[in-house]
Amino acid sequence: MNITEVPPVFFSEAMRDIDLLVSAAHYGSVDPEASLSTIEMRTALINVLLPLLKIDNVTINKSHALIKGEFGEYTVHLGSGVAHMQAKGMMPILPVHSSHRGRVFLPFADDDLKTAEVLTKIVMLAEDKKIKDPVILGFIRS
Repeated sequence: MNITEVPPVFFSEAMRDIDLLVSAAHYGSVDPEASLSTIEMRTALINVLLPLLKIDNVTINKSHALIKGEFGEYTVHLGSGVAHMQAKGMMPILPVHSSHRGRVFLPFADDDLKTAEVLTKIVMLAEDKKIKDPVILGFIRS
């Protein structure tokens, strides 16, 4: 069919659906080029960091950290940083921008903000019994 023959409403709706798809695919400024090397680098950092913190309930499976906490099992994607709780879905964990951060900031071995976010989520969920945030606790315990 020639594009000039497509009804305008149908064309408009199709373009809106495509726009939504593209927007959702890049949600959260996830770099679509988050390459294998990025995930390998984050895996290496996790493998060094966790023994230093005496955390032994995290395993890496391809591009995900699998975490067995006290309150449930979680995954964190090593590329996007998206966290899920098994049988519940995506968790409401949002990174705090540096301008809103408290006085205590523990930088990790890499100054990449997404890497710091991924590592922070993994450490926090590995020690879920220490979580104090009411939104996250509400999600975990509901």
